[in-house]
Amino acid sequence: MRVMSARAPRVHIESHRGGRIGWLRAAVLGANDGLISTSSLVVGVAAAEPSRSAILLAGVAGMAAGALSMAAGEYVSVSSQADTEQADLARERAELAASPEAERAELTQIYVGRGLSRDLALQVATELMAHDALAAHARDELGIQELTRARPIQAAIASASSFAIGAAPPVVLAALVPERAIAPSVVGVTLLFLALLGEVAAHLGGAPLTRGALRVAFWGAVAMGCTAAIGRLFGHAG
Repeated sequence: MRVMSARAPRVHIESHRGGRIGWLRAAVLGANDGLISTSSLVVGVAAAEPSRSAILLAGVAGMAAGALSMAAGEYVSVSSQADTEQADLARERAELAASPEAERAELTQIYVGRGLSRDLALQVATELMAHDALAAHARDELGIQELTRARPIQAAIASASSFAIGAAPPVVLAALVPERAIAPSVVGVTLLFLALLGEVAAHLGGAPLTRGALRVAFWGAVAMGCTAAIGRLFGHAG
């Protein structure tokens, strides 16, 4: 007689992009800003026909100032979000200590609104609160989840680092290529990198690659065109 052995069910592991939201947003914003702003600065100064030293100084100063500005801005912004989350959690913790039954009823009503029967919703609320009441209310009442929690230091480091990386190509070109070739070289390389960066961001975020590349490259071209026009106008005027 053949004995059938029971097989354990296969574990289906899914990879989601939600955990990338925090650092991806900061990194993409920083790299875009670093590449576009520094390239635009270099092109604008080069259009005024100054020396290489002036162009290089403007590029390096723009890279340093921009990286520090991005870090400070991200830290302040995300810290405000973190403060709000902490305040909400503190209030929820106090409410759980003062009136746990009312909080259980509130959580039950949330699950009823999502489609569970009242008896099942009460059972789910009871078991989740027995396991970790604050986590259950944070997730299902406040919408605060561990993957998307505000992390100010992480966001600041990601923004500053990605800005510096994005700003590096125009600065390197300003240092190496002949003076007359600085502006066209920076424009060409910047548009290429912007398109690649747009594709990478679109891929990580699950969006169409072509649209992501064109969107970033278009606005980079607009920014460099405007600063080149300003540099030529005021350079000739001077």
